[in-house]
Amino acid sequence: MNWNYDSILSDFIAVARLAGVIVPPGALTIELLSAPHAPPPRIPSGKMAVYVFARGNDVLKVGKVGSKSQARYTSQHYNPGSAPSTLAASILAERARHELNDDDATQMGQWMKNNLDRVNFLLDERLGMRVLTLLEAFLQCRLNPRYEGFGSQGAARGQA
Repeated sequence: MNWNYDSILSDFIAVARLAGVIVPPGALTIELLSAPHAPPPRIPSGKMAVYVFARGNDVLKVGKVGSKSQARYTSQHYNPGSAPSTLAASILAERARHELNDDDATQMGQWMKNNLDRVNFLLDERLGMRVLTLLEAFLQCRLNPRYEGFGSQGAARGQA
């Protein structure tokens, strides 16, 4: 991934300020998990997160979790059958695009860990869900992820 993390952080802090929110120093941190990576074991205490999955410069998914959404944060996206909408299922739906063979498809979680980067934007819980939602929307607009939400919610890549 070729992102300027300092620019992303400072731009989001400016957007939050425009929305009337002050993000105190240290209230937003970034955790970079380069491929191959291990999923985080839990959301740090007192934190919420926006997570990003990418393959090189191709951003695949931006999602958010509150402090009590441990399974969504740690494991669900790696398993195509674990929830109604997961990154693993989205990737499997486009197997050819990702050049997956049958072994890759049966071991989707391991393929994701081996081939995808993950970036976690950790936000102090005391800032609240509205700020978390603002951060998710900002990153979705900024990074233009390939897969967002359920297929019925509209086309990917910036089309409604």
